[in-house]
Parts: sequence; C-alpha cells; structure tokens
Amino acid sequence: MSGSTETAQALRRQAEETLRQTVAKEPKDLAPLSAEEMQVVLHELRVHQIELEMQNDELCRTHVELDSVRAEYFNLYDLAPVGYCTISEQGLLLKANLTAAGLLGLVRKALVGKRMSFFIQKEDQDIYYLHHKRLVETGMPQVFELRMKKSDGAIFWAQLVATAALDADGLSLCRMALSDISALKEAEGMLRESEQDFKNLVNSGMALIWTSGRDKAELSSLSALTKLMPLRYKLCNYFNSVWLEFTGRSLEEEMGNGWAEGVHPDDFQRCLDIYVGAFDRQEPFSMEYRLRRHDGIYRWIIDEGCPRYDSRGEFLGYIGHCLDIDGRKRAEAENIRLEAQLRQAQKMESVGLLAGGVAHDFNNKLAIILGYTEMILGKVAPTEPLVADLQEIQKAAEHSADLTRQLLAFARKQMVMPRILDLNDTIEGMLRMLRRLIGENIDLAWQPSTSLWPVKIDPSQIDQILANLCVNARDAIGGVGRLTIETANRSLHTAYCERRIDCVPGEYVLLTVGDDGCGMDQETLTRIFEPFFTTKTFGEGTGLGLATVYGAVRQNNGFIDVDSRPGSGTTFYIYLPRHTSMAVPLVQEVAAQPTEGGLETILLVEDEEAILKMTTRMLQGLGYAVLAANSTEVAIRLAKARAAAIHLLMTDVVMPEMNGRDLAEHLMSFMPQLKCLLMSGYTADIISRQGKLDAGLHFIQKPFSKNELAAKVRAALAGKEEASGDRASGQNEWIADT
Repeated sequence: MSGSTETAQALRRQAEETLRQTVAKEPKDLAPLSAEEMQVVLHELRVHQIELEMQNDELCRTHVELDSVRAEYFNLYDLAPVGYCTISEQGLLLKANLTAAGLLGLVRKALVGKRMSFFIQKEDQDIYYLHHKRLVETGMPQVFELRMKKSDGAIFWAQLVATAALDADGLSLCRMALSDISALKEAEGMLRESEQDFKNLVNSGMALIWTSGRDKAELSSLSALTKLMPLRYKLCNYFNSVWLEFTGRSLEEEMGNGWAEGVHPDDFQRCLDIYVGAFDRQEPFSMEYRLRRHDGIYRWIIDEGCPRYDSRGEFLGYIGHCLDIDGRKRAEAENIRLEAQLRQAQKMESVGLLAGGVAHDFNNKLAIILGYTEMILGKVAPTEPLVADLQEIQKAAEHSADLTRQLLAFARKQMVMPRILDLNDTIEGMLRMLRRLIGENIDLAWQPSTSLWPVKIDPSQIDQILANLCVNARDAIGGVGRLTIETANRSLHTAYCERRIDCVPGEYVLLTVGDDGCGMDQETLTRIFEPFFTTKTFGEGTGLGLATVYGAVRQNNGFIDVDSRPGSGTTFYIYLPRHTSMAVPLVQEVAAQPTEGGLETILLVEDEEAILKMTTRMLQGLGYAVLAANSTEVAIRLAKARAAAIHLLMTDVVMPEMNGRDLAEHLMSFMPQLKCLLMSGYTADIISRQGKLDAGLHFIQKPFSKNELAAKVRAALAGKEEASGDRASGQNEWIADT
C-alpha cells in the first residue's frame, strides 16, 4: 500500500515540474487567452486532474487486491494439508511448501537442491524411477505409493501424484503432491489380519457360514424350479469352506444365485419368503430347509441369519450360519407319524358321538347362553354401558349357533377320519345315488382305471366332492347331456409343477369329472372357488359347493385343475396324493384377516338406542366419524345442518316415522353422492320381489360382527355390487350348490 502511494506522488511531482517548464518557455501562448477561455482551460485541467486521481486510486486498489491474493495463495500453498514440491528434470528439488518440508523433516531452504530420491526408501526407489520415466515419456500424471524417509531416518508411507510442467524458459519440470498414508496402510494391514482371523474362525467349526450384500437383484429366472416365477432376492457373496465341502461345489458355483440349486424345490419358495421378509425389515431370522449334500442326498439344516453393520451403523447385509439337523428332523417325523396314528384311532372311536351328540349338546349350551343374555338385557337399562357388552355376547352366541348348523350340514367342518381306500370301490358304491341325483336325462359314464393307487382320505369327503360336482354338472347341462367320471394314476414332475404354486412333484391319483354343459368364461373360472360366489339366481345356490370341494381336496394335500369354455362344457381334474407309509400332515385353513376401517363420515340411524350406541362404538372403533340419530326426523335435521360431506347413510329399515328406504331417497334428493347401507334382522325387509337389491343400496343383516360391519361399510363406500343372496340363502343342505 505504501509503495503504491509513493509511486503516485513521484509521478505527480514529475508532472508538475513538466508543466512549470512548459509555461516558462511559452508565456506568450497564454496572453491571447480571454478570461472565458482561461476558465475553459482551467476546467478541462481540473477534469483531467480528477480523472488521473481516480485512475490512481483504482490502481492503488488493484495493487492492494493483488497483494492480498498473493498472500492468500502463498498461505494456501504453504499451509495445504498436502505437500507440494517442484522437481527439475535432473530430479533436484527446486521448490517446496511448508507441508512438504514438514513431511521430509527439513526447512525449505535446506530442501532446495537435494535429490528427491534421497528421501525415498532404498527398496522403493525403483518404483519412483519407473513412474518418473513414464511421466517424462508419456506426459500422463502418475499416482503411486512408496515408503519415504525423513531427514532423521523415520520411515513413512506416502502417496505421490506427479504431473509434468514447463518453467518460464520452457524446461521440463515435475510438480509433485505428497500425502502421508501411514495410518491408512496400518488400517489396511489390520483389516487383512482381521479378514484372515475371520476366515480361520469360520472355517474351523462345523457351521456352514454365508454372507450376503445389501443390494437387491432383479432376476427373470433363478433356477429351473422358479423359471416361470420372477423373484427378487439378495445375492450371497461368501460361503465358508465347510459349506463348500458340504455341497461339493466351488465358491464360484455357489456365489450369486448358485446356492439356490442346492435347496430342495419344496422348501425354496418358503425359505425365500422368510429371507426376503426379514431382509427388508433388517431383522434376524431362523428357518429350516433341506440342502443337497455333495453325494446328492438332501439333509435338513437350520439356517439362522442376522443383519450386519459397519462401524457407522450402516446396514451391510446378512451373515448366517447353518447346522445339520437331519437326525433331529427324522426323529420328529417319526413322532409325528405315531401321534397321527393315535389321533386317527381316537377319531375313529369317537366319531359316532361327535356326529350326533356334540352339536346337540352345544346347541343346548348356546340356548342357555342366549336365554340368560336376553333376560339380563331385559333387566338392565338401555343406557347402561353393560348393554353393549351383553349384546356382543348375544351376537357371538347366535353366530355360534349358525356355525353349529353349518358343522352338521357340511362334513368338512367336522372332524375328518382319513382312511386308506381304493377310489374305484368308493365311487362305485356312490354311482346309484349319483344317478338319482343328476336325473334320467343325463347319461353318467363311469371309466375306472385298473391297478389304481390307494389314497388316504375320509370317504365322506369323496362323497361330498362328487355330489357337489355332479349337481353342478346337472345344472350346467340343464337337460339331456353326458357326465363322465374317470380315474387314473399320474406322476407329476417338476416341469409340470413349475406352473402351479400348490402342486408338488410326486405320484397322484387323478379323479376327473367332466360334463358337456354350458361351460364357464375366464372371469368366472377365476372366482369359482371363492366362498359364496355363485352364478345361479337368488335362492338356488349358496355359493359354497365348489368352495367345499376345494377345501376338502386341499385338506388332503391335493389340488384342482379346471378346463372350461363357454359352450364346450367343464372338466374338473382332482389330484389326490398317492398314499405312502409316511403320514401326510393336514393343511390348516388360514383365518380371514379383519377388514380395515376408514375416516369417512357416517350418518347412523337406528331407533333402538342400545343398538345405536353399540353400532356407533363399533364404527368409531373403525376410525369413522359418526352422526348418530335415533329417529328419521333427527337424521334429516343433522344432514341439513351438516356443512361437511356425509359419505354414507347406515339406517335401519323399519322405523316409526319413516322406513329406511324412504329416508335414503329423501336424503339423496339433496345429497346425490350419498351411499346407503340398510340394516335389518330379516332379509325380507330389504330384498325386492325379483330377489335383488335396488340399485345403489347395500344390506347388512343383524346381528353382525365388527368385521362384517367393516366389510359391508367399505363395500358400500366403494360402490361394490351387493351379492344379495349370499348371506340370506339357506345353508342347511348337505350339498352346497354353487
């Protein structure tokens, strides 16, 4: 700053001296100037003077900024975390920053003129010269690591980045950046030791150990067993030597998706579901499955995996260990077989009592429960909180009574007694009954196969299956036609079962029931096994026939195929497992999940105060906002006063002032988007003469459970079509028409 000021002052003095000399030499030039001209000249001089002063100030500021930038540059250069130095073509140090001097243990003046190789460990100097040569020959930057030594002899690891440059005279230079990586090298060494310790540990025991990464891979085919089933799964990236010795495969063969080839096809999908589910939640898991040993024999193993994390808590994937538990599984299977035999004997011994006595006694108990509940309800004031709870007991008892009647109507709901039987003999014993069932207009053709394999099933379930299928065929034919029943032995291989989730490779007895009736379209085929689905008119079918057939077949570890086209008839293919010496576990039915609620607003109209309160509590428990009205007059007043939307009207059908239908029509006249759910204890109150609900109306029959209420409300809000005959139809026939 001071240097710039002195320079400006010197220039000013020189300019003033030049001006005085010019005026002294030529005074006559000023004489002719008038006063006005002198003013102009003085003004111009003043302007030029100001311009020069401004330029001088700008020049001073520029010098200050330049000095600041230079100082900042040198600070950054000298105090950089990386050492910088300039090396001549002969390998001499020409310049270095403070960091480089600190790394090499000398002051900068002492570094200048020294050879760079002087600071490189003798054993690593070949590395330095090699990269120096490459830099000179190619001009490409070189990055390499070697050991360097300080002036006091201390050794440290360094990473060098060398780039080619030219000085002001055009001579070749090397600019080099030095970083101390001793800590990194030490960490790498410790990591290698840790990895070796890990390998020694996992390979020294009996456990089969694996690890997986955290990335998902999208595969169109995993192996032959899942070729037609795209899956998402996590790639395994390590298997210990114990695993490889067990499977007899190399690490390269097992890596990625190779491990899947050793898992038993029957276990693979289940294990994959467990693994993927735990992986997505980053939770530990444990599963048992069969893994193929090097001799081709499948052995049961238990596989336990847990998530692994790095030092920062970042999820890295899974590590798992497996133990051979084949001996334990064989013992468990033997115990299961013996227990199954014992249970079967107990069932055979008590079946007579169960068939007639249990339902009778149970109904007696339910009658007592219902009677006492009604009496207590009559003694308790409607406003008491206990009323809602007692009504819940009453509903449960009434529902139990319905279930008891269904248990008697459908043998599938009773305890089954599987027996080893010849399917041909069983069917031949039914032919006379089946012919009476389908009528004289339909020709029943019986085509049994010779040497049919035995099956293990309750004979009454065969009766139930054939009766329901024959009734369906009779209704589909609707007049003169032909019904064919066949049996055959079938061996199903993996290639066939790949197309079916519920099919397991093995030997089966095939029961075929075919008709030349009207057939079904694809949409109907996708729903025929749904409970209460029926294509028949109201009152002619419960929609439980094929659901009963499906349940009986699945209960015996079989499966069903259906082939049907409109106008071409229908054929059912029922596969029942061939009986073996091993007991076959029964397939348990999965309970339906509760239906969820919502956040909509419901106008609830019920003249029974207790039911109104109970239903209000149930709806509020499902998350809905409820406007409760004990009369149609209150309901209309609430609807008109409500500024926000009302999404659903749920009303009793029979009420003193106005019935539910009329209330719905009245409210819809000024709330056209309103949905309606009518409730009553009798379907006759709501079903029209044609056997269908009026358009836009939905119905729920009292008493109803919370789940039934939730489902009906959601269906009404969604505008789904009401299957009017589903719940109202009688369900007391032994043959449940579809």
